[in-house]
Amino acid sequence: MPMQTLILHRRRRGARLEVRDGEGRWLATFTDGARTVLLAGPRRSFAEGTAAVMHARWVRSSPSPFSGRVDRRWLGAALAANRARKADVLAIAMQYIRGAPPLVDENGMQIAGDARYGPGTVANREEGADFNDYLGITSTLPGEPPDPPERRQFRCLDCSGYMRMVWGWRNHLPSAARSDRIPLSISPRPDRSTMPRRAHQIFDSAPGIAVIPRKQPVTDLTPLQIGDLVFFDADPDDGAQVDHVGLYLGRDLDRRHRFISSRKARNGPTMGDYHGASLLDGRGLYARSFCGAHRL
Repeated sequence: MPMQTLILHRRRRGARLEVRDGEGRWLATFTDGARTVLLAGPRRSFAEGTAAVMHARWVRSSPSPFSGRVDRRWLGAALAANRARKADVLAIAMQYIRGAPPLVDENGMQIAGDARYGPGTVANREEGADFNDYLGITSTLPGEPPDPPERRQFRCLDCSGYMRMVWGWRNHLPSAARSDRIPLSISPRPDRSTMPRRAHQIFDSAPGIAVIPRKQPVTDLTPLQIGDLVFFDADPDDGAQVDHVGLYLGRDLDRRHRFISSRKARNGPTMGDYHGASLLDGRGLYARSFCGAHRL
């Protein structure tokens, strides 16, 4: 049945609106002020090494922040894309882990595939690889001077560059042009309309809403939703500043809260446990340094 004629039932849970069909089946969850939408779709798994997450939740960004009105046309297109297994935010994130095959667009440019973090070694890994460095193109963001790529950082993505690639460069719906991408900038904007360059700037100034305000350690993980950005203060050399960002994938097969991020020690995106478990709960480095979450 076309989405325009499907009866939708809405249920409020604070800032979140759950949408169900006429038979009570959950379809989507929207959040006031956020573009991130959690959606129903086929069950699937994400795995790297022994780490695995399996569920039937899909994540896409809508064209504008949710203000209480469900865009039935967009919802219908998103659910259809899920049924067709077209890549969403979570699937796109997995396209950059170690061993991921190259993916080229219609113009022949490689837009995904095995990404490194940056040149150097674990002891002195270079930061600064943004989405355009991976792609090897000059970034031309509105209102900012052109940013040419760094040749040394070709096919590299640091932690925030990785999130900017997934959310700001890649499309989340096959039929969308740029409307489903989160707008990017290098510097934070006073109106919080763009996703800036650094992890701490994203935490303070990105569009959307704070799901878990800054605190450390975080002990209550119930506000988290699959697709949220998760933030860390993991480096003791930069004081109390947020210095790392990742994407929450959900509970793994052991019911642990698992995320994916681009890390120096792994030299690229990982959801595995190389040089530190990619877990938000427990006693590991990232669980201890987890300090907040944001929904774009």
